[in-house]
Amino acid sequence: MSEITSKKRKLSLPLIIAGGVSSLVLALGMSPTFSAFTASITNSINTANAGTLIMSETGNGKTCLSTDGTGNSVALNTASCATINKYGGLSSMKPGDSITTTIVIANTGTVDAATFGLTPATCVSTGGGTGAGDLCKQLEVTMTQDGTAVISNVAPKDLVATGFTTVKAGKNTSIDITVSFPLTGSNVTDNTFQGTQASQPLTWTFQS
Repeated sequence: MSEITSKKRKLSLPLIIAGGVSSLVLALGMSPTFSAFTASITNSINTANAGTLIMSETGNGKTCLSTDGTGNSVALNTASCATINKYGGLSSMKPGDSITTTIVIANTGTVDAATFGLTPATCVSTGGGTGAGDLCKQLEVTMTQDGTAVISNVAPKDLVATGFTTVKAGKNTSIDITVSFPLTGSNVTDNTFQGTQASQPLTWTFQS
């Protein structure tokens, strides 16, 4: 073998090896993947639903819902109810009289109420002429919840925001509201209270 031929072989050997490696890599890259065991689970239904907190008030044969407001939906969920008079609406009270109104507050939603409270607005006394007695200071209000006293003999003028026992979803509570016109004091013979009226909005509130 000539020296030239030997040198050519020595030079071509690395090229042949490199080419073989490249062909093997290319062949492996084009071949299908090796099979393996697999397992999987797809959760096809994943939902979260917001509940509702809806108040129902029943009394005097009438029912009001917190959804009775604008749009009649839970979007606003606040309503004004003028058909259930908590103070009885007695137009001929005299010293010594009292009247009790029973209402039932229910949670008709799906969410428990964490708090249940009453917020009174300002009591306004009207009628009776100039210098008439302030019936908002003279009357007395008592409230019980399921037989337990919550407010006892407080003048409407002095009523403040008060908490009641909470109401779970699907449950209700009974509240008795008694308004008294006391005998004691100057109102026994004081005609300044004749023809006067005490008016006071009351707001019941659930909060989750």
